[in-house]
Amino acid sequence: MSIFSHLCGTNPQNRTPVPWIPPNNGLTMHIKTVIHPDCKAYAPFVASVLDGRAGEGRIIYQSRNRNTISVHVFQGVELNVKRYKVPVFPNRIVYSFFRKTKARRAYEYASALLSRGIETARPVAYAEARRAGLVGVSYLVTFQCPYTRNMYEFGEGTAEGREDILRAFGRFTARMHRAGFCHADYSPGNILFDKVDGAWRFCVVDINRMRFGKLSFERGCRNFERLWGTREMFELMAEGYAEEMHCDKETCIARVLHYRNKFWTRRNRTHPREARPL
Repeated sequence: MSIFSHLCGTNPQNRTPVPWIPPNNGLTMHIKTVIHPDCKAYAPFVASVLDGRAGEGRIIYQSRNRNTISVHVFQGVELNVKRYKVPVFPNRIVYSFFRKTKARRAYEYASALLSRGIETARPVAYAEARRAGLVGVSYLVTFQCPYTRNMYEFGEGTAEGREDILRAFGRFTARMHRAGFCHADYSPGNILFDKVDGAWRFCVVDINRMRFGKLSFERGCRNFERLWGTREMFELMAEGYAEEMHCDKETCIARVLHYRNKFWTRRNRTHPREARPL
């Protein structure tokens, strides 16, 4: 296999993943591993991920051109492993010298969210591989979120019988915004939820793209735009948001619907095969 293959982490013949720590090719691999202070007991598992002994696990997401997410069991505990692909060359320069990697950002952002009472997967560790100073693949290890449902389910059906979930989600979003966090990819697959002890609980994932600081009213309303659902569903989410933010309900509904319609009109035009009803 060529040096190019080792550096890029793929086999150019079939573009399938190759082991993260390949045979020596003359370039020294440097691996940086950071384990959360409360998770030192999971260091052996992290090591087994890096040397391949952990195997593939149960793959829950895989894309040829993006990342892989798998679930493993270690000492009876489910752990989530996200493998970030090798960035394209310009981004390798950026992530190597000017910006934190996605794995590191997700690890650090998780601790920030949890410290403010916003649920996300608890971080265990992250690791980065470099050759010749350039970042290659990186890994994020977290505890697996136990919630089994996600917001994709609102792409089907009506709001009837689901009003409490939608209002609760609006309130959750408001609490996250009030805490100074805005998820930059607030899409259906990145929001997990379930009912726990009679209350709806929500967990955000894929958090390497976050915005921090005080949000304007407009930016908060716009954050709902990528979600799926009918007009009535968005109205219910906006009601919960307005209630928690102590702002005018009718104005909030109007702005949430404005951004939703604007986003999906543009999206339906540029991606007609994936069109969603307005």
